[in-house]
Amino acid sequence: MSDPLSPPLPTPSLDLCSEQEVTRMVHDFYARVRLEPRLAPVFAARVEDWDAHLAQLVDFWSAMLRGTRRFSGAPMPKHMAMDELDRDLFDRWLALFRQTTAECGNAPMQRLADDVATRIADTFWRRFQMLRWPALPIVGPSRLD
Repeated sequence: MSDPLSPPLPTPSLDLCSEQEVTRMVHDFYARVRLEPRLAPVFAARVEDWDAHLAQLVDFWSAMLRGTRRFSGAPMPKHMAMDELDRDLFDRWLALFRQTTAECGNAPMQRLADDVATRIADTFWRRFQMLRWPALPIVGPSRLD
């Protein structure tokens, strides 16, 4: 999440980063995910066509970072149907994502991508908790903040 003392987050724009930077970030990140001991099996059980999946993810991150409008999809229902999700999986996903963006060499892109990823992880985790355990209190944001 953004620090109130830090400069405002960059806004998605074609000037923030190139399509090549987005593609590299997505491909590097999911290469790491596919090697991570807890995350890899979750993805292996669901992704049959990695090329198509990566193309869709590039479209998503291009929309988030560059403001393009190519992405179409509804990721929330697919993730909410995954019974094995837990906070540790979200935190591992976020840690790998931040490791990847830190290596991208584009600090404004990194700041926006990390903010978007944190908000996604927190939103998905809160929604997952509400659906699975509606009577329990919601556990707060990522432990990585």
